[in-house]
Order: sequence, then C-alpha cells, then structure tokens
Amino acid sequence: MDQIHLMNVFVAVGEEEGFAAAARRLDLSPAAVTRAIAGLEENLGVKLLLRTTRNVRLTEAGRRYLDDTRAILASIDEANEAAAGVNAAPKGNLSVTASVLFGKTFVMPCIVQFLNEYPEVEVSALFLDRIVNLVDEGIDVAVRIGHLPDSSLKALRVGQVRRVLCASPEYLERQPLPQHPADLLRHTVIAATGISPRVEWKFGAVDDPTMVRLRPRLTVTSNDAAIEAACAGLGICRLLSYQIADQLTAGRLKIVLAEYEEAPWPVHLVHRESKFGSSKVRNFIDLLADHLRANPHLN
Repeated sequence: MDQIHLMNVFVAVGEEEGFAAAARRLDLSPAAVTRAIAGLEENLGVKLLLRTTRNVRLTEAGRRYLDDTRAILASIDEANEAAAGVNAAPKGNLSVTASVLFGKTFVMPCIVQFLNEYPEVEVSALFLDRIVNLVDEGIDVAVRIGHLPDSSLKALRVGQVRRVLCASPEYLERQPLPQHPADLLRHTVIAATGISPRVEWKFGAVDDPTMVRLRPRLTVTSNDAAIEAACAGLGICRLLSYQIADQLTAGRLKIVLAEYEEAPWPVHLVHRESKFGSSKVRNFIDLLADHLRANPHLN
C-alpha cells in the first residue's frame, strides 16, 4: 500500500482512538482501516496499537511514530502548498519589525518597492527600539542586530555592523585625539542609552575586554538626538556604524579608537516560516536580503 496513505490512516486512528471513528473521518470502511494498520505494522515490524474490545491505545513506539508521522505529513502539505503557489502573486497582510533608524533607512525602501510590485499585499511595519516577540505579536519578519539566542525561529544572515566611537571634526580639533579607551575619562561623552548617571563601555576582544566606566555630559534615549549632538561638536558618542553612515560620508563625523572596537555584530532576518513558507514572506525576505547584502554600510 501507499506509505502516505498508511500514515494518514494511522494518524486518524491514533487521534480518534478507534477504528470506526477513523473510518468515518477518512470516509473508508472499517475493514479498509484495519487492513491499512495491519499492513503498516507488518512493514515496520513493530506493534503500534493495542486493541481491546472497548478501545484502541497507542504503544510507546506508536506514540513516537504518531508524533513523527504528523510532522512528516505536515511537511508534505506545506511542500504541496508551496509548489502550488510558486507562481501565485503574494497577497494578504505582511508584518515587519526593525529598530526605528534601521527600519527608516533600510527596510522602508524595500517595503515601498514590495507594495508597488504586489498590489494585493498590505504591510504593517513596527519600527521600535525594543525586541518584538514574533510569536506573541504575530510578526512575520524581523531584523535583528547582534548575536541571536537559541530559538525555533529561522534566521538568515544578511550583513554586519560595528559599534563605533565618533565625534565631529570641530570637536577633535579642540580636544586631543584619544589614543586609548581610558582617555575617554578626559573627554565629553554623549550616551545614547537609558537614563543613567553612568555608563560602562566595553572595548576589544571578547576574551580580553577593556571596560571603561564613564559619566556622560549628555544622556539621551534617541539615537537621532545623540547623532545631532555629536555633529554639533558637543563630544564623543558611541553608535552602530550604519546609524552614522550618512554623517561619515558627508564628513560631519569621524570615527575614533577604531583599533579598540569589538567584533562586528551580525545582522539577521528572523522569521517563523517553515522551509517552504508563504509566497508573501518568501518574496519579501528575498527582496530585503538582496537589498541589505548589497549595501556597503552593512558589509
């Protein structure tokens, strides 16, 4: 008998806990269900079900096989749906999240292009400077900067960024150029972080870091505000390289202490889809991944 047919019959019997109920669910005769289970057990050489006059129970091997079979059948269904929809235009709502500045700078152009290409798609974009839980908040695709914790989510690496120190040329003309992280104690520091009287910045390799505790002259919770203050010549700020890409290109900011930077942080696209995935998610991930990988500020 066909293996997939046998597996479908077994799942029905295991879930319904009875041959008659499984037969009704599958629109088969009870005799056909009995033959299918007998054939499956014979092929496997193991007892999957314990039959009594009152009910049907799974053996230990049967319980494990039921879990495995459900997963296999679900994958087959997903593969069939993906193949059937490979030429179908994406449609429906797509939800995307990223940090505020990254979303505005890199993700938004892709969203606009995606909407122009696929008129049956609507996009909900959550640009927030906090980690959004994809499962709890129903998000399809997220941009994550930094090392990822272990999870069941799928991740695709699309680039990397650096955490850098920067200041305006005007500030660096007024103050001696720092040669070591400890020199920051004698500089005006701008902190883009939560409100706190002190910050601690780490430099260098993971296995041999240098830690410097600083008292910022200005502390803000907005990266944009920190960038403006640094460009205005107030002091030295620490930001991610992509956040000041335009200012570096324009010469409004310069990087200092580059030799003491930590290792780059990876940039990933994170999603909940299976390896087959829906057309809208697959197409958007492909578009965004190509866009980000081609950007020199992220590689």
